[in-house]
Amino acid sequence: MQRTKWTDRKFGLDIPEGWLPDIIERLYGTEIRIKAMTASLNDQQLSKKNGDAWSIKEHIGHLNDLEELHEGRIDDFLARKEMLRAADMQNVKTNQANHNKKSLDQLIKEFKSNRDRFISRLQKLDDETQQFKSMHPRLKVFMRPVDMAFFTAEHDDHHLASIRELL
Repeated sequence: MQRTKWTDRKFGLDIPEGWLPDIIERLYGTEIRIKAMTASLNDQQLSKKNGDAWSIKEHIGHLNDLEELHEGRIDDFLARKEMLRAADMQNVKTNQANHNKKSLDQLIKEFKSNRDRFISRLQKLDDETQQFKSMHPRLKVFMRPVDMAFFTAEHDDHHLASIRELL
């Protein structure tokens, strides 16, 4: 079976707001799953590239690189923006970051710190903000914070599946 590219995925976002705690649990779990998947690997295995595809470390670094975007989108909801800020679909930050030079421990600690801050901010949103909808710039669908959290968890899983393929 051919795996669907991330950019080819479509999302019907009608997630009940009451699912947010469950989705947050998935967001917390990304760090734990990364640790479980990489615990027995050495630096060479973690840094190995398959052609132009990212290494395991680069996938982890990419997830961390996007935490700034997720937090920015919380700012967009708070500011009641019609359109959420766009992701850099060229992944310039990840491609220039040289994540393979970092230790796995450093990558995971940075990710955990940034993810914990994102989750904390998500949990503190008031009910009015939780119900506000903004247009996602690429998907052209309206999202509420719960939808954005789900989208983020799906993106995490996409990269965890990519890591699993590298294993």
